[in-house]
Amino acid sequence: MKGCFVTATDTEAGKTLVSAGLSCLLHALVLKPVQTGCLQETDSEGKAMLRAPDVDAVERLGGMARALHCYLPPCSPHLACELARERLSVAGLARELRTAAQDESCVLVEGAGGLYVPLNEQESLLDLMQELKLPVILVVANRLGCLNQALLSIEAVQSRGLEVAGLVLNRVVEPEHCDPGCGSCASSEDEARILNDNVTSLARMAGRRHVPLLADIPWLGSDVLACREKLLERLAPAARRVQELLAEPGQEAGSRESLLDFDRNHLWHPYTSATNPLPVYEVASTRANRLCLADGRELVDGMSSWWCAVHGYGNERLIAAMTRQVQRMSHVMFGGITHRPAVELGRRLLDIVPRGLDWLFYADSGSVSVEVALKMAVQYQQSLGRAKRQHFLTPMGGYHGDTQGAMSVCDPVNGMHVLFSGLLPRHYFVERPACRFDEPFDPQSLEEARTFLQSRADEIAAVILEPVVQGAGGMWFYHPDYLKGLRELCDAYDILLICDEIATGFGRTGRLFACEWAGITPDIMCLGKALCGGMMTGAVTLATRRVAQSIGQAPAGLGGGLLMHGPTFMANPLFCATALASVDELLASPWQERVRNLQTWLQEGLAPNDGQPGVRDVRVLGAIGVVETEKPVNMATLQRFFVEQGVWIRPFDHLIYVMPPFTSPKEDVQQLCRAITRAVDAGLIL
Repeated sequence: MKGCFVTATDTEAGKTLVSAGLSCLLHALVLKPVQTGCLQETDSEGKAMLRAPDVDAVERLGGMARALHCYLPPCSPHLACELARERLSVAGLARELRTAAQDESCVLVEGAGGLYVPLNEQESLLDLMQELKLPVILVVANRLGCLNQALLSIEAVQSRGLEVAGLVLNRVVEPEHCDPGCGSCASSEDEARILNDNVTSLARMAGRRHVPLLADIPWLGSDVLACREKLLERLAPAARRVQELLAEPGQEAGSRESLLDFDRNHLWHPYTSATNPLPVYEVASTRANRLCLADGRELVDGMSSWWCAVHGYGNERLIAAMTRQVQRMSHVMFGGITHRPAVELGRRLLDIVPRGLDWLFYADSGSVSVEVALKMAVQYQQSLGRAKRQHFLTPMGGYHGDTQGAMSVCDPVNGMHVLFSGLLPRHYFVERPACRFDEPFDPQSLEEARTFLQSRADEIAAVILEPVVQGAGGMWFYHPDYLKGLRELCDAYDILLICDEIATGFGRTGRLFACEWAGITPDIMCLGKALCGGMMTGAVTLATRRVAQSIGQAPAGLGGGLLMHGPTFMANPLFCATALASVDELLASPWQERVRNLQTWLQEGLAPNDGQPGVRDVRVLGAIGVVETEKPVNMATLQRFFVEQGVWIRPFDHLIYVMPPFTSPKEDVQQLCRAITRAVDAGLIL
């Protein structure tokens, strides 16, 4: 669907006039989702019908228009629907608009009144605008008070992640009559001064928000048809702006490479060759649990953008929090300075993490939070005079990030960092816990770790692992009693326990934190990914008071009590405000019920793959579903197949897995599962 959404600051601003002019210039169809105040007539067969006056107005000027829903009473859409015993919804209107626009090269969707005109008891026209994701042309009536209305409207639209393509200022009162709102004008000269100032002030103020003033339409008289050419002349810059927006995505002027060509020739992607890259798909926008591709296709997101987007995309609470914060203060150094977002986020996190974690260190990313955790553990042991305790113990199959320290505690054999084995510090590994989450616990699974710690306790600073779910290292779900047993072993030898909850935190496994399955509190915990709902990068390393105080009381020769780490963007206020909004959004939602539903739907949908040729295992925990294959998958082939099925699933190695946003409806989860089953049935994993 290509085009613009034409809206206004309020009623009687002249948006139909602007839509009509743009329709003529662009040969575009004007689609009016809702028209109230229609005229009742009879057709040639004597049947009652409603005629939409705005459609007539557009067609009189030579444009094309159509109203989808017409109502007789001149009132707001939600009241007109209520009187007609009907109900409009954003989803329904969006479907109708896309259907009506499917054969059109350009459409102009014209709103009704201002942004917050209600469609039903919960949704407004602004919600419809957000659903359609069209750039917005804002029509502003040139009169007293228009600056305030225009700037508030721009702020509201931009807060939803939408582009305000430009403003059209329109004079709706004849010049010899002073604006009724301006009772202080002594003459028409005073009125003209106000109107002219509106033009210059609006251009300046909106320009600061990167919104151009595209047209200033004077009073054209009551017979607009007689002034048609003048109207079109004034609207020509607005039409050119719409044409720019309709240009093919990724195409640059002259001989410059297209977007995808530039990407292929110059941009590295994660775990991808520069010279023989995997195919990529251009995403033009996102909404709810959908990735909207530049070619018009929509994909059901099965990856939550690598565990992050638990609320889906375009969450209003998060967008509003980011908008407020960036307008107030985007970033200040955390050295010697503090701020409310950092304190409020810290308070909220300490309220919900396992009891006993009392200190927080804000980091740039998940990998950095692991680096901080490792340094905390070493400094803790040194502060107690245990200089030899500089190594870590971790199960095979783990993954903790791609920075140097984090790589050193990832799986050294089957992980992604074998190439750097000679560069990395040497740490200790035990076999991954073989006891499945969904089977009785085998105490023998702890014997290797127990034996190792008995013999090497004086070398180990900490045990680090992902609680209950090993993520990128194999998507393995192990029994919580293994974690509980490790906690007891660490206590016995005064070794710290680091739980990397970057992927598992914030509800993904069915508990707010995966540690809760074992009922334990780690000495150090790392959080990231879903912490910001996919809107920002950022992470946190938390520690117990015992760890923090021991480091803080170390003598000068051992760091003098200072934790030796300090990222430039530590406690970035924008990150903190976004994370706080994301945590609040999660806690205010029925997330437990949603995750239980996702687990049920994934179990039902993936079960047919169990025992099929090429499938080694099928497992589900919380909002994570995994089909493990016998052989490594052909990622490019499988990725292309999934896109053709209308889903976004990113397989790797022996794993086809999904972790949809918590807000995903049942039918979308079923579509994800069907796509995987079809791939298995088609033999694409053999």
